[in-house]
Amino acid sequence: MIHEMRLNNEPFNKIKEGTKTVELRLLDEKRKTLRVGDKIIFTNRANNEKIDVVITNLFKADSFEPIYEKYSKVAMGYNEEDDAKPEDMEEYYSKEEIKKYGCIAIEIEKVLK
Repeated sequence: MIHEMRLNNEPFNKIKEGTKTVELRLLDEKRKTLRVGDKIIFTNRANNEKIDVVITNLFKADSFEPIYEKYSKVAMGYNEEDDAKPEDMEEYYSKEEIKKYGCIAIEIEKVLK
């Protein structure tokens, strides 16, 4: 199955460079259809550039805390010097949404063309 998702410029470029290998999202209805082996086409919100990735693993959790414990901050898209904490995701999702849906870490690899 092929899924489409949009990303801001910085995380898009980190996936393109190969440093960001884990995408964090709410486990909403759209994300519940994700399966290992599926393809995601990410579109850069800034310039509509696209990049294809394949899902290599999925990690589901009730909150972002276990995800932040499991993965390195660089793999999740942070810089090495950044202070990474689960509360950072509240910039994108409310506490209510996180509690209602849960969270998912999508492990990805770029598709070489």
